[in-house]
Amino acid sequence: MKQVLSFFLAALLFVPAFAQRPATEEDYYRIVTLPIPEDIKLEVGGLAPMPDGRLAACTRRGEVWIIGNPYMQGSRVPTFKRFAAGLHEPLGLLYRSGGPDGRGYFLCTQRGEVTKLVDNDGDDVADEYRSFYKWPLSGNYHEYSYGPVLLPDGDMVITLNLDWIGFGASLAKWRGWMLKLNDKGEMTPWATGLRSPAGFGVLRDGSIFYTENQGDWVGSGRMTHLEKGDFAGNPAGLRWSSEPGSPLALKPEDVPSTGKPMHEVAKTIKNLKVPAVWFPHTLMGISTSDFKEDTTNGAFGPFSGQLFVGDQGHSKIMRVALEKVNGEWQGACFPFREGFQSGIIRTVWGQDGSMFVGQTSRGWSATGKDPYGIQRLVWTGKTPFEIKTIRSKPDGFDVEFTLPVDRKTAENPDSYSLNSFTYKYHRTYGSPIEDARPVPIRGVIVSADGLTARIVADTVLREGYIHEVKAEGVRSAAGNLALLHPTGYYTLNAIAPGDKANVAARPKHDHSAMMATASTKPEPPVNKNKVGKAAVAAVKNAKRITDLPTDWTNGPDQTITVGTKPGLKFDTEKLEVKAGSRVKLVFNNNDDMLHNCVIVKPGTANAVGNAALRLNLNGPKMNYVPNSADVLYHTNILQPESAESIYFVAPTEPGDYQYVCTFPGHSSLMQGTLKVVK
Repeated sequence: MKQVLSFFLAALLFVPAFAQRPATEEDYYRIVTLPIPEDIKLEVGGLAPMPDGRLAACTRRGEVWIIGNPYMQGSRVPTFKRFAAGLHEPLGLLYRSGGPDGRGYFLCTQRGEVTKLVDNDGDDVADEYRSFYKWPLSGNYHEYSYGPVLLPDGDMVITLNLDWIGFGASLAKWRGWMLKLNDKGEMTPWATGLRSPAGFGVLRDGSIFYTENQGDWVGSGRMTHLEKGDFAGNPAGLRWSSEPGSPLALKPEDVPSTGKPMHEVAKTIKNLKVPAVWFPHTLMGISTSDFKEDTTNGAFGPFSGQLFVGDQGHSKIMRVALEKVNGEWQGACFPFREGFQSGIIRTVWGQDGSMFVGQTSRGWSATGKDPYGIQRLVWTGKTPFEIKTIRSKPDGFDVEFTLPVDRKTAENPDSYSLNSFTYKYHRTYGSPIEDARPVPIRGVIVSADGLTARIVADTVLREGYIHEVKAEGVRSAAGNLALLHPTGYYTLNAIAPGDKANVAARPKHDHSAMMATASTKPEPPVNKNKVGKAAVAAVKNAKRITDLPTDWTNGPDQTITVGTKPGLKFDTEKLEVKAGSRVKLVFNNNDDMLHNCVIVKPGTANAVGNAALRLNLNGPKMNYVPNSADVLYHTNILQPESAESIYFVAPTEPGDYQYVCTFPGHSSLMQGTLKVVK
């Protein structure tokens, strides 16, 4: 009786404790870390589940390891055995059953070939390294190669990264292409226009998709359906379109760099394939990687058939719900699970419906602090209150939830907001958010089962645009829970046909809180030569002056220079200036990513970086510099291989000030110290 009473009291104590705090991702999806021996540098490039429950991993250091007991059962200690070595940065691994002698074998994609790795004597060490398919190399550091991925018909696909020479280039044959291989190692060119195609896969219906990272000709991360002969947007690979077997004849010079939205340009270029889903840069992630369709039949939670997409830079997994409308693939992406130990590059399903997540960050720095790792993502069995999917309707969207909603909050249009925007399609690296507009809501209809809300817009939706759907005011019917992630981004390539909803014909509020206001406008550069005496005081407080002030008749007292290098780093960690001196700062962005340089008060770099994250849709137009008293001086966001100079008077108070890149996802790693001395 005493034991029963103790258990009852413990339960009473536990329930309020859980109820008093908001639900977190950890409550629903638990991350389990595999311990890796210190002498193994498991910088994962590829993962391959084996039929006997073991897991194989290839590493960027050229090795293949077989991991026993990856589920950590019994002793809870996994084992590691090196299967192969001496490969050139392999970034893909596939296990094939049923070789000629009945043994399985691996196909591993390294820089210049797919290699067949065979264990002839069964000792879990490769005895045979056989070239399966080769391609030429230029020697450029950016020539990453990925795959192979198995197709339903037994063929495979691989992808070849573009070179980088200050912009994407195809210096060696087939760079920027997806290639199809049969089981004899014979190649068929499949599609081009790829820039950095680290993630690609095939759905159960045979449809091939790939994910892309922001770069030149790529305004933001995206997922594209690739059919034979498709051109995905970066023209560099079109250099090889006249080669025998090419499925398209488009030439690089046929692709204009006008800055118009991609969906507009696609109307004039036959082969240009628009993305099925855009991942708004920094709002979702910064470098999309591998993805997997949920084929676990409910073992991974309530999202069967949806896609789970890794992000290398933000060390997280996102979720995608696709649909096909008028023959066009489109759909929504959602946040899902953050907090992984390193940059996510590969994901595979385990035999129990959990997900193995392979990670690496050397040279490709990530928010996860570890240099590499393998973790397992496990559903706890609890259903999170989430937006399950968003579907196109002729006058708006259906928003389906994982749990029944509270009808009062869900029927209130003020519980939602809609915004739409797009990106430029041009040869420049990335794009700011373009043509952003709020979408007024006319009304909301909630289904009888409480699982779906029909949001009716008070204007015609724009095809080809990304639509931000927020449901921050909606609560669950049981427990009054807020949505774990209240925002989704729906790429609207085609508006669904059908009947419009019958709602009260009343205008609704203009939900424009996410849009720019007077208090969030970017600060323009200041040329002190062009301002009158009355404005001198204001100029002295300006945070970005790009021309030599007129009263600096002898020029700056000192010039300091800081650059960038791969791995989200400044090229110097410490600069020194004299208190009150006139300083010219030259910022050189030598990297192949976008960066800025923001000088902040001592100890505030992380806070300013976090404030930049919260700028949301306003971020690009503000150069990701928040309106904060902690920000002293700053450059704008710079393109790769570009520079900017700013002029400022150093603080009069000595101390260790900081400089930081506030481009989202960079600030936690990309910091330096500006020492102000007397």
